[in-house]
Amino acid sequence: MNDLTLTNKNLQVSEWKKKIGDSSSLHSLQERLDLAEKNLEKPFADFSDVEMIQWFLYRKEHLDRQHDKSIRTIKEYERELTQFVEQLVQYSKEINIDMDYIIEGSLFKSLSPRHIRRYQEWLAERSPYVQKKGLYSPATLARKTTIIKNFLQFMYEVEYIHEPLQKGLFTATVRKDDRPNRDLGPQEVIQLLDYFRRIKHPVAFTIIHILTTTGLRNEEFCKLKVGDLQYDSITNSYYLNVLGKGNKQRQIPLKEKTLDSIRIFRDARGLENLSLADKESPLMTTNTGKAYTPSYLSQYLTKMIKETYLPSLLNRSSSIGPHTFRHAFAIISHKSGVDIYQIMRSLGHEKIETTMIYLEKIFEKERHAIHGWNPEVFGEYI
Repeated sequence: MNDLTLTNKNLQVSEWKKKIGDSSSLHSLQERLDLAEKNLEKPFADFSDVEMIQWFLYRKEHLDRQHDKSIRTIKEYERELTQFVEQLVQYSKEINIDMDYIIEGSLFKSLSPRHIRRYQEWLAERSPYVQKKGLYSPATLARKTTIIKNFLQFMYEVEYIHEPLQKGLFTATVRKDDRPNRDLGPQEVIQLLDYFRRIKHPVAFTIIHILTTTGLRNEEFCKLKVGDLQYDSITNSYYLNVLGKGNKQRQIPLKEKTLDSIRIFRDARGLENLSLADKESPLMTTNTGKAYTPSYLSQYLTKMIKETYLPSLLNRSSSIGPHTFRHAFAIISHKSGVDIYQIMRSLGHEKIETTMIYLEKIFEKERHAIHGWNPEVFGEYI
């Protein structure tokens, strides 16, 4: 059975979890849609719940597949939707999924907006995660809500479901004060670089140096290959050819000292000279010679920085990881007088509002009224 009904829970959960990540069925799903169109039938009439998830995740939307969802995005959506359905099935009583009957053997067709509202409340207040680890962060709840809403809205728009389930969702917003403090200024970064240079730790030094001077995302850093390091004869300099979020490419110039750090890192790891190395091999590797994974890089760097016990970092409300240095790139760029639109493009942001999030605390401090006070008004006390 492909459908996600509330009977035979254990059997179905294990069955649909195997199928949900299978993109090989995409061609046959497209053929069925083409046949339905030819026969003037409703396009998704014979699709199962699992097939709707598969189609939502893997469908081709652009002629150039590079503009479709990235593998990273697909995996994130797959993980969240899998958890969403699994929890609806396994915790139906706790959530109070009070269905009188199952419509056409489909969970999605049988749900109503009240069930989605109850699920969201249960997730935020009573789910196993909350009971064990505490409340989700506002950012996590907002991300989960966005993904679920996009999927429910998609099913409604293509008329697979006939109730606008997405209207059952509460708005999950992230206020400025809800965001973790990821601000890291130039002096703090310099202290870290000085520390790792002093204790002769070229690996941690180089990772911080690269992340700060390029603004790379964690995933982008981990995916770097030797062939992504390229020479530009026009500017007589090197740059990184990066495939970023949404499969968008950008070219990131490298300062000479950053390039030196890469060479020192590879030498410390016993890796081949850049001119001789396989272009498809990782540019940066762990001590086992494998490419970093985002989770490992985050854990490794966070641990290394915590163990520095630098006084300026002890009272931070959140730990320092790879993404913090992306904020440092934005802050150092701003402090250096770089235009915010240049910063936006360099970071690979689509909207200026995203870049503003990186700098909002800095702007707030810089634009405080106290900076405009005149000594002639308040005398010696300012």
